[in-house]
Amino acid sequence: MHRLSALRQAEAIRAGELTPVELVEHYLDRIERLDQQVGAFSHVAADQARAAARAAEKRLTGRTGRSGATELPPLFGVPTAVKDLTATRDMPTTFGSAAFKGFTPPVEAHVVRLLREAGTISLGKLNAAEFGLSPYTDTYAGSSRTPWDLTRTAGGSSGGSGAAVAADLVPFAHGNDAGGSVRIPASVCGVFGFKPSRGRISNGPLAPDPVIQLCQGPLARTVADAAALLDAMAGPQPGDLFWAQPLPDGDSFLDRSAREPGRLRIGRFIHPGSDEVDVHPDVVTAYEQATALLVSLGHEVEDIEPPFGSSMVEEFRDVWSVRSLRVPVTDEDLLLPLTRYWRERGRSVSSERFLGALQDIQLRAVQAMTAAHRFDAVLSPTLALPPQRPQWFKEHGPATDLKRQFLASPYAAAQNVTGQPSASLPLHCSAQGLPIGVMLTGRLGEDAQLLSLCAQLEEERPWAGRRPPL
Repeated sequence: MHRLSALRQAEAIRAGELTPVELVEHYLDRIERLDQQVGAFSHVAADQARAAARAAEKRLTGRTGRSGATELPPLFGVPTAVKDLTATRDMPTTFGSAAFKGFTPPVEAHVVRLLREAGTISLGKLNAAEFGLSPYTDTYAGSSRTPWDLTRTAGGSSGGSGAAVAADLVPFAHGNDAGGSVRIPASVCGVFGFKPSRGRISNGPLAPDPVIQLCQGPLARTVADAAALLDAMAGPQPGDLFWAQPLPDGDSFLDRSAREPGRLRIGRFIHPGSDEVDVHPDVVTAYEQATALLVSLGHEVEDIEPPFGSSMVEEFRDVWSVRSLRVPVTDEDLLLPLTRYWRERGRSVSSERFLGALQDIQLRAVQAMTAAHRFDAVLSPTLALPPQRPQWFKEHGPATDLKRQFLASPYAAAQNVTGQPSASLPLHCSAQGLPIGVMLTGRLGEDAQLLSLCAQLEEERPWAGRRPPL
C-alpha cells in the first residue's frame, strides 16, 4: 500500500480497492516497526487515527452500500501527519521542546483544519527542531535520521516530516519553512519539498511572522502529491498579514503541475555568497546534471551572479536570534544549549541593530528579486554539503554549531526573505547512496509555473521509485 502515491491511495479508496481503516492500520504498523530507527514522530495518535478512519469508512459506505463517492473531499481517507511546530488542539504540540512537553493548545492552526476538511487523516505529530531553530532535528523526542543513512540527520527543522515521507510512514506530510526548513529535509531525505509563495498558505491564527517569512508547505514523493497537498492547505484566512493571489476559480495547483511549462529562461548560480563555504563535489555534480537536464528539455540556462551578493550571515543571525524570543518559556533550563544560545544573543541585540539588520536584508531582497526578475526560475544547490551527522554540528558547542549550519546551508534562507516559491528536487544520489537535492526558485506568486517545471523534470528523470534500504 505504501508504494502507492497519495493520489493513487485516494483513488483506490473511492473505487473500493482500499478502505481508510486498512490504510491507516498499514501505516500505523510501519510506524510501530520502523519509526524507532528514523525518529520521525514526536507523538503517534493511533487511537484518534483509527477513530477517524472508522468514521471515514462509515461516511464512504453508508448503511446500505457505497454512495456519494464523487462528493468526498479530494484526499479522503489518506493518512498524513503534522509538524510539531504547528498547533493542534486534539494532540500535543511541544514545538520540539521539553519545555512544552505535554502541552496541548486550546486552538488549532488553520492549516490543520484545512487538512482535515480535505479528507486527510492525521497519524500524529512529526518531530521538529526546537522552535525550528536548526537545520537538523535533535530534540527531547529523539533524533530524526535520514532513512538513507541512519547515522545522519534528516535535516531540519521539518526533519520528522522528511524522514516520515522517505521511510514511507506517511505518503505525504506537512512541514513549514522559515529558513529552508522544508527544502533542507527534502534534500537530505531524497523527497520533493515545496515552499510556496509568501501568503499562499495561512500561518494563522497564532503564528504571524513579519520578520522572517514562515511558510507552510508539503513534502511528498511526487510533485503531483505535493501539489494536491498544497491545494488542500492554500488560501487566505481572516487576519493574515499577506495574501498571495489565488488561482482562478476551478483551477488547481494539481492541474497546473500537469501542464507543460513551455520554454523557460532559467538563471543559475552555485557560489554561495561567501568564500568561507566549500561546495562539496557531489553537490557540484548534482547542480551540473540538473543544468544539463534543463537544457535537454529546451530551456535556456544562463549563469548569473549570486542574487544576494556577499553573505549576510551576521544580519540574518541578528534577526533570527531576536525571532527566537517569540516563544515565551517559563523554565529556560529545559531548553537545548543551541536554543539558549540563540535567545541569549537575541537579548543582546539592540532595537537599532535589529531594525538595521532587518532593513538591510529586506533591501537586499528587493535588489535580488529585481535582478532575477527576467528569469522564470533560478537554479542553485539546496545545500552545500551532503547529509551530515548531527554530532558534526554540535560537537564543539553552539558557536561552532552556527558556523557549521551556514557551511552546510548557505542557499535556502534567502527565499524566506523574498517570499518567493522554492522547491528542492531529489534528482541526484551520490556514489555513497546519499540523496543530493537541487533547488529551483520561481517568481513571487508564480507557484503554479514552478510546480509545472518541477513536474517536467520529474517526468524526464523519475525519482519516486527510489527508496532507502529500510
